[in-house]
Parts: sequence; structure tokens; C-alpha cells
Amino acid sequence: MVGDVLYLSTMYMRVAALDAETGAELWIFDPKAYRGGPKGVGPRGFKHRGVAYWSDGDADRVFLNSRDRLYAIDAATGELDRGFGEGGSVLLTEGHGGPVTRHEFDQTSPPVVFEDLVIVGSRVPDRLQRKFDPPGTVQGFDARTGERRWVFFTIPQSNDDVGADTWEDGSWRYTGHANVWGLISLDAGRGLLYLPTSTPSSDYWGGRRLGANLFAESLVCLDARTGRRQWHFQAVHHGVWDYDLAAAPNLVTITVDGREIDAVAQVSKHGFTFVFDRVTGKPVWPIRERAVDTETDVPGKVLHPTQPFPTKPPPFSAQGVALEDANDLTPEIHAVAVAEMKRFRLGPLFTPSSLQGTLQRPGSSGGGNWGGAAFDPETGLLYVRTSEDADTNQLCVNAGDDPEVDFEYSNKCPYGATLVMYQEADGPGPA
Repeated sequence: MVGDVLYLSTMYMRVAALDAETGAELWIFDPKAYRGGPKGVGPRGFKHRGVAYWSDGDADRVFLNSRDRLYAIDAATGELDRGFGEGGSVLLTEGHGGPVTRHEFDQTSPPVVFEDLVIVGSRVPDRLQRKFDPPGTVQGFDARTGERRWVFFTIPQSNDDVGADTWEDGSWRYTGHANVWGLISLDAGRGLLYLPTSTPSSDYWGGRRLGANLFAESLVCLDARTGRRQWHFQAVHHGVWDYDLAAAPNLVTITVDGREIDAVAQVSKHGFTFVFDRVTGKPVWPIRERAVDTETDVPGKVLHPTQPFPTKPPPFSAQGVALEDANDLTPEIHAVAVAEMKRFRLGPLFTPSSLQGTLQRPGSSGGGNWGGAAFDPETGLLYVRTSEDADTNQLCVNAGDDPEVDFEYSNKCPYGATLVMYQEADGPGPA
């Protein structure tokens, strides 16, 4: 809301200006994103989380990032600013090192405005699981002209880039995703951006991208003026659980051992809160690398031997699955739950996905997902809305019937594949 006008976006990426007192419609801008169909934004339709406002005292603009374009809209009239880009918009898919179609690129979170820059992330849909998928990007554009000032690639683009050595056999050359599709946070006083990044392609099988895979599933701090990396922390090494960082980083000021710290707190899908000094990236409390299970029944899959575990704060979500977790509402329900759970592989957090199917908790939509957290500066309390769900993280041999999936193994398994596979192989199924 600016003055007495409320600016909002709809799920179909239209922008409306409303009188804040009466709700009366002042204007509507429609980028007609639906003309490309729902492809690229998931089977449940379109998604969009808001717009950004910028003013230099003379010009007032509302910025909308819709699908593959960034629009500059006159805040008073709802008309495009024809001096911005090409007639009022810029194409976001240019300069990605290769051609990118609008079906391979999307926007779901609002831009960030800083000084005379408009900054946007990207979303390459998870359904794309192919070699040479587009990498994730964060781009900074001149708010007046639409000129791209800088771009940060979430996957290294040359052997000389920081992090390239974490992609074995040069797999950075053809691996995509590692998107910044969630909300970006800005420390305007310091000119620092905080990016939560997602899993590289594919989410559950990393046989083509061995190594830790920077800067996927990481919190990355950039200089907002230049796009240069200041520091980073990887929350999941070589992710195969779809534990992308989806929530906005929280900028907080806390007192620890009598010392006031400007910090950034990142909640995660897998139930952790990672807390760092905002400027240096040093963990406020120790984060330990611990050995995790790397045994797998999936050919070509090589797991990272350790994962980071924060010593504080404690996890806010239940982690891992054991038979003791079976529903015990009644003895009969408990017996059914135990029998069903025995079909799957069980284990602690970071138990690998499998051909058998692994019960994974939190699931890929669990923990501190899109909703994120809220900080109360008066009490120093961080409030997190957590989802206590579990997934059946299963991989199957790619049947080759989907042109958008060319990986040897995929999570697109037919219903009942686990039971059928094991009955055919072992008779009555897994014990």
C-alpha cells in the first residue's frame, strides 16, 4: 500500500490498483500470461505472490514479473512505461548462456527494489528433468531504462567460478535449476541481498551431478548493487530430498552472550533454523558436519557423506521415521500402520531415496516451507509455521514416455510401483 492505494497481483498475474478505503477499482493491468497456457507453472494453475513499488520523486512505478517478462507500470494510470525496455517490459530469459523458452522459465515471487534497481529471481519448473535445463538466476535491472545491470548464476558457468569444483566431471555445464523462486530478503542499509536457493535438476536423483553442488540449497549473500557474492552457506549437500530453501530469510537483531548481533535466520523444509552474522556469514552458533546414511539401492547414486546440523536452535519439526511413529489410535489402526510402513525404507533425517520407496519426514513440502517465519524484535522470538508431513520418496527407472524427463531414474513412479516391483522380484513383497 502506498498512500491510500493498494496494489496487488492475482494468481493469473494481473495487477489491480484499489482505493484502500473503499475497495474501488482504480485500474487493472493484464499481461495476458494465460495465453501461454498453464505449462511451466505446475498442474494446479498459476502462482504469483505480489508486486513491487519504486519512486524517484518524479516517476512512480509498479513492477510486475510475469512468466518471462518484467513490466514497468505507471502507478497512477496502470499504463506501461514505454521508456522501460521494449515498450514497457524486458525479457528475463536473455543472457542465460543458451536459449530458454517461456515454458522453461517462470516467476512466482515479487521483485525487490533497491535504490534504482529492480531485482528478480527465477523458477525453472521441477517437471523439467533434462540435461541442459536452464540454471537459476538472480538479475538486477535499471528501474528507469530496463537495462540489465548484473546477473548472478546459482550454478557456476565456468571452471574458474567459485563452486565449480563441487560439480564432478564438469556437471555444472549441463545441470539446471537451483532456482531462487522464493522471497529474496534485503538489508537496505548495507546493500546486501539474501537468496534462498533450490535443488538442482533432478530433485531426487543426482547421478549426473555428483559432488556437493554449490550453490544449490544454499543461503547466498550478494552485494545488491553489483550482484557479487559476499558469502554463502550450503544447507544440504548434493540434495536428493527436494529440501530446497523456500522461505524468505529473516533479518533479525538478537543478543547472544551479551553481544548484539545483526543476523539472518533461514528456516528450512527439513526443520532446521540456520542463523548467521548478516555481514560475515559466520554462524551465530556452531553448525556441525555429521555423517549420514549413504547406502542406496539406486544405480549411479552417490550420496554426500556428511550434512550440516545446527547446534542451536533445536529442530522445529519432527525428523526421520521409525516404526515407533506408527499411528496408535487403536490397536487395529496401529497394526495396519506398521504393516504399511514396513513396505518402505525407514530411517533418520537424510535417509536416501530408494527404489523401494523411503518414508521421508519432513516431506518435500514440510517443515518451514513457503510460509516461512516471523520475528518479534521485542521478545527475540522467532515464530515458525511447520508442516508435519511425510513423503514416500521413491525412484523408478525412467520409462522414456515423457519428453521433459531424460534422467535414468525419476520420481515419476506409477501408483503401486513399489508393491508390484517387489512382488515380481521377491514374491510376497518386502518384510
